[in-house]
Amino acid sequence: MSSVVKSEEESRAVLSPEQFRILLNKGTEPKGTGEYDKFFADGVYACAGCGTPLYKSTTEFNSGCGWPTFYEGLSGAITHTADPEGMRTEITCTACGGHLGHVFKGEGFKTPTDERHCVNSISIKFTSKGTSASL
Repeated sequence: MSSVVKSEEESRAVLSPEQFRILLNKGTEPKGTGEYDKFFADGVYACAGCGTPLYKSTTEFNSGCGWPTFYEGLSGAITHTADPEGMRTEITCTACGGHLGHVFKGEGFKTPTDERHCVNSISIKFTSKGTSASL
C-alpha cells in the first residue's frame, strides 16, 4: 500500500471544511446525517482524502448505528489504533492517515468477522461497480 502525504495547505485546498475536520482532526459527523447512512448499492468505497479503496459494498450491513457500517475492509487498507483511553479502536486510511471512524468487536452481529466498522460518510466516497476497477 503506497503512502499519500499532503501538506495541511494541500488538504485544505481539496477537502471541504467538514471533511478536513473529520479526516484530519478526528471528528465525527452527527449520527444519522451522513450521505451513506442507509445507502446500499453495489460498488467500492474509497478514502475521501486520497482515493484509496477501503471497503467493498458486499461487506456493508445495516447495524442501525447511524453511520455506514462494514464488517471488514480491504486487505491492508485500514489501520487499527487503540484510542488513548482504551475504550475504542480508531480506524484510519493506511495510505493517508485520514480518520474514518471506529471499529467495535464482539457485539454479536451475524457477520463473518463479528466486527462493526462504524465509518463517517464524509470520510469515504462511493463508486458504483460499473465505474470502478475490479478489486
